[in-house]
Amino acid sequence: MGYAKKYKTKFWIASIATILLAIFAAASPVILFKAIDDFTVHKNATSLLYFTIAMLVVLIAQVILQFTFIYYANWVGQNIIKDIRANIFKNILQFKMSYFDNNSVGKLVTRVVSDIETIANFFSQGVFMIVSDILKMLVVAVVMFVINWKLAFIALAVLPILIYATKLFQIAIKKTFQDVRNQVANLNGFVQERVTGMKIVQLFNREKIEYENFRSINEKHKNAHVKTVWYYSIFFPIAEILSSIAIGLIVWYGGLQVIGDKAITVGAIISFIQMAQMLFRPLRQIADKFNQLQMGIVSGERVFKVIDTESAINKSGTTIADNLQGAIQFKKVHFSYLEGEEVLKGISFDVKKGETIAIVGSTGAGKSTIINLISRFYEINGGEILVDGIPVEAYDLDSLRDQVAVVLQDVFLFSDTILNNITLKNEKISLQKVQEAAKQIGIHNFIESLPNGYNYNVKERGAMLSSGQRQLIAFLRAYVSQPSILILDEATSSVDTESEQMIQFATDKITKGRTSIVIAHRLATIKKADKIIVMDKGTIVEQGSHKELLQKQGGYYKKLYEKQFSVASM
Repeated sequence: MGYAKKYKTKFWIASIATILLAIFAAASPVILFKAIDDFTVHKNATSLLYFTIAMLVVLIAQVILQFTFIYYANWVGQNIIKDIRANIFKNILQFKMSYFDNNSVGKLVTRVVSDIETIANFFSQGVFMIVSDILKMLVVAVVMFVINWKLAFIALAVLPILIYATKLFQIAIKKTFQDVRNQVANLNGFVQERVTGMKIVQLFNREKIEYENFRSINEKHKNAHVKTVWYYSIFFPIAEILSSIAIGLIVWYGGLQVIGDKAITVGAIISFIQMAQMLFRPLRQIADKFNQLQMGIVSGERVFKVIDTESAINKSGTTIADNLQGAIQFKKVHFSYLEGEEVLKGISFDVKKGETIAIVGSTGAGKSTIINLISRFYEINGGEILVDGIPVEAYDLDSLRDQVAVVLQDVFLFSDTILNNITLKNEKISLQKVQEAAKQIGIHNFIESLPNGYNYNVKERGAMLSSGQRQLIAFLRAYVSQPSILILDEATSSVDTESEQMIQFATDKITKGRTSIVIAHRLATIKKADKIIVMDKGTIVEQGSHKELLQKQGGYYKKLYEKQFSVASM
């Protein structure tokens, strides 16, 4: 209900319309009682005309109120869930990587899309409709008489018109429902890709842009639903007035029969009117409405659990990381993903400005964890990480990530063009700048060889490219951002020989003159590194250049290198 405050005017319009609709609905049988009593006892045709006119006024008021109620109740509901969805997605963009480690993408997509749709039904079709139906049913006199077949025939006289109106409604609503389904598909696709690629979004500081893109898609989704609401808000009043005309025919025919002392009784007329108009329709719907209430409550608990989750990285730092020198220091850093299971056990090392260091070790040694901590995807448990002598927590998070570029082993590409995957729609990076950078690192010809060149759509997760080609795109994406610190995480693993040669050339180019950290299993690719850090089980066991480490008899690095060399020569 807190979200309804923003739309309190339309909320109160819908609420007041609900109350007035019940009052006017209750006025109908009262007028009928008085009309029937008057012309039955006094045989006053003129008075009957007045009562009929009064009934007409009431019916017109009900039609207007019904339109107002349906349209504004749904309008408020759709705008509320638009705001809730935007709020939950904005929170997800700020979550720590640890949150995504423990929550599946499908679960989050369901919270953002399906569960919130259920809340919309709870709000617009559940609460309002149940209150309206209950208020109407309170005025119904629980008296059931045997229905006269002649009155039933009169009541059904409007049925052909209602069937025709229903057919027109179905034709119109079918097209709008298709639009809704398309918008839902677009929304699901967008959310799932961005959640899956959250590291890239945060790494390149694209949270605000992705949030604005999401708001645009979300607005289209809302408009598609409002269009369906428009047809519903027209159809239901028509159906209602046709039912009311049937009642008018019953009053007219039954009244004339009573005046003529025919076999139809006043009680039969009243009971039929009450049952047809005030009882059966609400009873048919109220069970579904309570189901929607229950589903809405459950969905609401799930959605607000995500919204109320506090999992954002602390952004209290104020130092702007412009033009970093790139000096990095780890001082007795401790870190664990799970409490009690340390991944880094008090490691310390220095990286000088413009230096290229390589980190090697077996799987699970803690190599990739180091790059996650430099980019502040996780908070450390102890120790200190300094960049240019300043703790990373003191930096403004967005500006820090602007200065760090990472090429991951598992490259993520969005379902978009190569150009947009490189620039991530950063307007400051032009096509000409991308082309010049591609030429410098030797991959321009490869991109131009693809259909449409830089406008080639790589499809979801870059499915149209090989792993080596995706790696090359990731290198170019990192290069055009001109980072102060470059991190390459297993960037040459699982690629073919030709791609590896291109990647090695690109590596030499983009690491030149900037602080670089290279993580690799293939030791032949890191011989040129200024320093090699050897890790094992969360600790640093050796440091030195390639030559220095090979000279250590029985050293960890020497054994690892000789093992790889012997395997490669077999």
